[in-house]
Amino acid sequence: MILSQQNLHLVNKDNVVIPKAKSLELPEKVLQFGTGVLLRGLPDYFINKANQQGVFNGRVAVVKSTNGTTSEFDLQNCLYTLCVRGLENGELVKKNIISSAISRVIAADHDWINVLAIAESKDLKIIISNTTEVGIILVNESIDQNPPSSFPAKVLAVLYQRFKAFKGSKESGLIIIATELIPDNGTKLASIILQLAQFNQLEASFVAWLSKTNTFCNSLVDRIVPGRPDEATLAQLEQELGYTDHLLSMTEPYRLWAIEGDEKVKEVLDFAKVDANVIIAKDIEVYRALKVRLLNGTHTLSSGIAFLLGIDTVKNAMQNEQVKNYIETLMASEISPAIPYVVTYKQTSDFSKAVLDRFANPSIEHLWHNITFQYTMKMKIRILPVLVNHYALYGNLPRHIVLGFAAYLVFMNVEKLENGKYYGSLNGNSYLINDDSAEYFFKQRAKNANNYVINVLGDADFWKLDLNLMNGFVESVDEKYNSIVSEGMEVALQKLTTSANLI
Repeated sequence: MILSQQNLHLVNKDNVVIPKAKSLELPEKVLQFGTGVLLRGLPDYFINKANQQGVFNGRVAVVKSTNGTTSEFDLQNCLYTLCVRGLENGELVKKNIISSAISRVIAADHDWINVLAIAESKDLKIIISNTTEVGIILVNESIDQNPPSSFPAKVLAVLYQRFKAFKGSKESGLIIIATELIPDNGTKLASIILQLAQFNQLEASFVAWLSKTNTFCNSLVDRIVPGRPDEATLAQLEQELGYTDHLLSMTEPYRLWAIEGDEKVKEVLDFAKVDANVIIAKDIEVYRALKVRLLNGTHTLSSGIAFLLGIDTVKNAMQNEQVKNYIETLMASEISPAIPYVVTYKQTSDFSKAVLDRFANPSIEHLWHNITFQYTMKMKIRILPVLVNHYALYGNLPRHIVLGFAAYLVFMNVEKLENGKYYGSLNGNSYLINDDSAEYFFKQRAKNANNYVINVLGDADFWKLDLNLMNGFVESVDEKYNSIVSEGMEVALQKLTTSANLI
């Protein structure tokens, strides 16, 4: 049996949360650009949750912009299962939810006229997007194409169609929420759309309506949604559920959607009422600071250490007491006090506890080697600001960050170039270094292997910062680096956990 509206009554309610019948008939209040699992597992999750409680009472019409079929959605009447697995407040969570948030999926390439028709609907209130970071770019093109090629041009075409349909009325303005993983995503989208309006020589009255009546919101999304599981896990889940679901997705319990907005935005996005993890505030940067420093930063610093220990996944690292202790101390004693943004102890403490649950999630296979992707860029963006701020505030060097830096340099010690790819070596086995700076490290090692650490950390042009200004930092990293190389990562970590916290 395949999941569909017709077969809903056959689904075992003991295993699955089934949508209420009235939620299948709600009007389309949202136009969503993107069919990906993050949107289905986060914004659409919140909308579905609200609909089941009689709040918001609107469904999502989805635009599929890339080439491909909508048949999987059509076959299942756009119903799909979210299998929530993981830890929340230390407790195991296991929940299956059939979402009825999506009403239909429209292929932009074949059915653009129906996308424009939605723009003329009085029910429409919101546009949501997740087109990846490369989606929010300026392409000077006509919005009269069928359809326009770029995502901003598609949004402009929808807004212009709406402006004409409602004769520029104040009430017809929309809330546009970008969820792409770039800072100021909504602000950047608005700027590009204004430039496109000028390129298309649209009338001044439309530009005024666009700017004054519509609200573009920056937002931050945070939830791991791995999507469709491997075949063995999928078969087990479908046996448990009692039906086949081609759109089934796994997701962790943790969820956050922080949206920059005022009271008007809160009024329209009333689905936020049913879940405290939808946050609408005038300033959402505190949530970005917590995520980038405590979640992403901890991932980054721990990745080299765990990889050099031979630990494959994040969840397995949390079974190693030394690594778990490293992560806990790193967050509590070194990152939290030095986040370059005003945060409270409660905020950092609560977020850190959630991070530990997420890292220990037994249902998510997150490879440390994958986390080392663009390692250098992550160290520069996520770690350096915390390191510099810590030194400025306390006048000493955080040992856990120093060890993380040393592990990073060991990982980046390129041993060979083969077919245009760079490789390091661990216990006689080669591993790929997927980093835009790999060539730089390869040349540094070839130049002078004995002074590798001193030369790399002393390169102010490379770091855009003179790391020697932090007294003892370069020497301390060099010492830890040599300890890892000569005695191994496990010994270096043991030395850290038996010594004082700060240098």
